[in-house]
Amino acid sequence: MRIDVMLTEVTATRYVTPLREGGSLPGIVEADDLGTYVMKFTGAGQGRKTLVAEVVCGQLARRLGLRVPELVTIQLDPVIGLSEPDQEVQELLKASGGLNLGMDFLPGSLGFDPLAYEVDPKEAGKVVWFDAVINNVDRSWRNPNMLVWHGDLWLIDHGATMIWHHNWPGAQASAAKPYDASDHALAPFGPDVAAAAAELAPLVTRELLEEVAADVPDEWLVDEPGFDSTDEVRAAYVSALLPRAATIHERITLGPRSERRPQQPPGWLAERLAPRTHSTEKDSTT
Repeated sequence: MRIDVMLTEVTATRYVTPLREGGSLPGIVEADDLGTYVMKFTGAGQGRKTLVAEVVCGQLARRLGLRVPELVTIQLDPVIGLSEPDQEVQELLKASGGLNLGMDFLPGSLGFDPLAYEVDPKEAGKVVWFDAVINNVDRSWRNPNMLVWHGDLWLIDHGATMIWHHNWPGAQASAAKPYDASDHALAPFGPDVAAAAAELAPLVTRELLEEVAADVPDEWLVDEPGFDSTDEVRAAYVSALLPRAATIHERITLGPRSERRPQQPPGWLAERLAPRTHSTEKDSTT
């Protein structure tokens, strides 16, 4: 089934609360489509390239069949934060008027814990391969950036990816580097990277990447040093990702972890994180 990758634009109507787990201070907002979103701001310290990375990587993941919360663009009028008592939040909202990024809020989701939730090698391989393609250095066991929602694994937070777009003159050389997945949160599950590459790499065509890059709003790409137009910037993302997707599986390292794993989580958490069983037959006792 084809996934519609065009980003919907909504308008923020209420700022609910900040999320202090991340350094960029994202917040939960309600919008005029009656949806609730985790909003990432153009005025955050990481800048607009974080939002570009979220769109390119998130949309690519969704097109490849990986679970990523739906992305939208959110128009923000800073006036909605006037009642917010936190000065830091008020300053962030003031600096972020205009178009920002939102991702669908998954109510009741839990942070992924590799000691409490089992992932089969096929799914683990797809996630590791995908993270290698986008050079995601922020999906380690220390900070998995994955959620468990209704028993399924969801990928979030792709702002710290594609490090080459912070230095475009060296992008091709940077994109050709190997990927060390030794500390990846899914490394303990025997990820079948070869199978993932065989299935997913042929899907990453120039046309697909061009469609994904087209979802990035122009205003997040304008005035990029070294480029004459936003279309040239989009083409640079395609040129970096296309050859990497074709061969990165040959340069993925899965070695010993750099530090000991965290301690076992409590039993109640392990039960909540337990994967769903997708039965294909009726119970024989019924």
